[in-house]
Amino acid sequence: MSTQKTKSTRIPSLLALYDMYTGLFPKAIDGISEKDAQNRLNTKANHAAWITGSLVQERFEMAKLLGIDMKQKAYELFKDHKGIEDGVEYPALTEFISDWEKISPVLREALVNASDEQLDADLEMPWGKFPVFDMITFFTYREANCIGQLALWRRLLGYEPMKHM
Repeated sequence: MSTQKTKSTRIPSLLALYDMYTGLFPKAIDGISEKDAQNRLNTKANHAAWITGSLVQERFEMAKLLGIDMKQKAYELFKDHKGIEDGVEYPALTEFISDWEKISPVLREALVNASDEQLDADLEMPWGKFPVFDMITFFTYREANCIGQLALWRRLLGYEPMKHM
């Protein structure tokens, strides 16, 4: 767990997960060819390229909650939580990694400096108000979910298991 001092006492455990996922994500897609990244294996499942772009998008969305106005290069493909589109060629995995490396240190700093006031602010959702902290917690959970899906895609596509070290 990170021993870095944070403004909010609620952030350290999320920061430990954040740091772990920051390192695991590139390992989940390491070596996957661009052709395989677009392969849905004759299903309607989200392919690895879409999962990757969606995961990167959520880091930018989390940053936006903390006042950072940055966008990934493939923003238009993922804005408003847009689902996978048939017949669309998604960007190269290297492009997503580039954006991941761009947003991750900026977002990490924002998490370290997030105040309880920022975390307690309410977001207006269709079903009501939702605290920023709860959304950040959900996004953190979703990162684990997406990395797990990518690890499964590795195996389904015939790649070696994801390396954790």
